[in-house]
Amino acid sequence: MRFELGAYSFGVAGRDGDGNLVTHAQAVRNVLEQIRLAEQVGLDFFGVGEHHHEQVPVSSPLSVLNAAAAMTSTITLSTAVSVLSTDDPIRLYQQAATAAIVSDNRVEIIAGRGSSTASFPLFGYDLADYDRLYADKFGLLLAINDHERVDWKSPFRPPLEEAVVVPRPEEPLKIWLGTGGNPGSTVRAGSSGLPISYGALGGAPEHWGRLGQLYRQSAEQAGVDPQRLAISVASHGFVGRDGLAAKKRFHQHEVASFALAGRSLPTRWEEVEENYSPGGMTFAGDPTEIAERIIDLHRHLGHDRQFLQMDIGGMPHRDVLTSIELLGTEVAPRVRAELDGREG
Repeated sequence: MRFELGAYSFGVAGRDGDGNLVTHAQAVRNVLEQIRLAEQVGLDFFGVGEHHHEQVPVSSPLSVLNAAAAMTSTITLSTAVSVLSTDDPIRLYQQAATAAIVSDNRVEIIAGRGSSTASFPLFGYDLADYDRLYADKFGLLLAINDHERVDWKSPFRPPLEEAVVVPRPEEPLKIWLGTGGNPGSTVRAGSSGLPISYGALGGAPEHWGRLGQLYRQSAEQAGVDPQRLAISVASHGFVGRDGLAAKKRFHQHEVASFALAGRSLPTRWEEVEENYSPGGMTFAGDPTEIAERIIDLHRHLGHDRQFLQMDIGGMPHRDVLTSIELLGTEVAPRVRAELDGREG
């Protein structure tokens, strides 16, 4: 098996770290340039996430992925994540299926609840239905993927009877259950034989390793073929030649990113240094350290893919491109030399 490495983005608008204004249009174009470079430097994956905020303006990931599908030839493309609770699973499937056709079956969906609830009032949904909406829509999305004609009863929409959903790609879409680490979601994914994608922004490798064990145990208890299982990890990260400088710089941008989401992160480096060091889950540093830390996380979790968000908190686009290049040309070869060919 080939261990997969990549990056993901929500797009970044507003003022960058140099004080330059990045428009919404430029933010989208920047994501497309990141995807093009990621493929050129040999990365396996690029994810485009959904947000509805003026400073993270990529609100329609599959629109971006359709464009990326047409300008690339090898890299796997995915939503990361689609906020399924407030999306229409039929339209999501149709858009992803179209992108899969354009890309020759390189498009996937990571469907989750999302890290923000901004889409609920925007699309007229009630936060009180947060869990029920997600469960219902995720079930419908899977049913559409599995069957050309769909029957579905839902408390949130009129029933579907022998509904035909087109287009159909040559192969079923790969649909991942996206979660921030909820044990219940982990059990659900394992017992259903679904691939799981963790948004791992904190904790320690040991913690994520225990969740991976729970995922596999749930699958085993349900009689699921282990070949159906897969784990991916989305994390914050930034690669630079000077490891300490890369860590401190990325920390400054993480502070700004967390503030945008209404959360706080300590501003003093000494208070966060542990999470930026071996044993932590922010993957910032020089190429050798990042490779070693990804390998260490794999020893605990046994994951198949890891992808980093680099363009946060106004990180200048040129620095994001440099980080992507280092991830592909220096981190990836070290990781693959250690992990490729391992038992699946």
